[in-house]
Amino acid sequence: MKRRLAFLAALTAFPLAVLAQPYAGKTVTIIVGYKAGGGYDATARLLARHLPKHIPGKPTIIVQNMPGANSMIAANHVYNVAKPDGLTVATFNRNLPIAQLTKVEGVKFDMTKFAWIGSAASECTILAVRSDLPYNSIEDLRKAKQPLVIGATGPGANTYDFPLLLKEFLRLNLKIVTGYQSSADIMLAIERKEADGRAGSFTSIRPFIDRKLVRPLLRARAEEPGVEQLPIDEDLAPNPRAKAIMALRSAPEIVGRPYVMHPNTSAEHLKIMRDAFAKAISDKELVAEATKAKMELNYVGADVAVKVMKDMLAQPKDVVDEFSKYVKFGE
Repeated sequence: MKRRLAFLAALTAFPLAVLAQPYAGKTVTIIVGYKAGGGYDATARLLARHLPKHIPGKPTIIVQNMPGANSMIAANHVYNVAKPDGLTVATFNRNLPIAQLTKVEGVKFDMTKFAWIGSAASECTILAVRSDLPYNSIEDLRKAKQPLVIGATGPGANTYDFPLLLKEFLRLNLKIVTGYQSSADIMLAIERKEADGRAGSFTSIRPFIDRKLVRPLLRARAEEPGVEQLPIDEDLAPNPRAKAIMALRSAPEIVGRPYVMHPNTSAEHLKIMRDAFAKAISDKELVAEATKAKMELNYVGADVAVKVMKDMLAQPKDVVDEFSKYVKFGE
């Protein structure tokens, strides 16, 4: 009799245990909107190694690369095809809200309706110039007798868009030279003194700052450890329109490494994932591995990410039209 009662009690409790750990025995897929080897991919694989211990039930986590259309294919897949079961997570180009804002063909999602987990890191764009040049401030760049050659990949990249707005609105004496295949190629040109500087994420330029090859002079508004002392482009804007355009360009950088799920994901699954991401990113083992790989992660909450998306997509048409003259959707 006692054994029967114990069996019935265990049978009754079993569904509660399953409900308490909805990820037990499951596999979670993180879809990356790019090929393997890039920054989005490296961040996702780092998280995949450390997230399971922070998710009740310790599911298996795998990374699947789904490149194409600057990661628009991955975003469309998670929004329209993936099941809302909490088992599919996506990370994609942080500039996708610009694609939605400017009505780029192929957008089949609403950035404000994704189930937002948050971001693994903000990424601040900076302008850096060669340390051997006599420029120590923005005012120095305005007064430069010869234009500074700024290497860039092309429109749609922060190597191009950021200095373009600085040249247009802050009247910095810059000559933007495009055609470089990668940021590494731009840095090589700077090493050879074929270029005077570049724009790009602080994370990617920091090793060259540490080597004293370049010095940072200006940044966008996203916060990141190490850039606090730099002036912010928006603060130097000559008028509200210029400020609005600069703010629109840099807003996605606040959500530098976005992570989302299907819009209809349950509140339970979403809470579990948000808590797990926040804990994993501050996990000592993950931090040690990230530091060794020279990666800087900091969790940005879903509420911040959603606010950034809503603010961007609520801009008046005249601002969007003006913005579109300078900034195009790209990597």
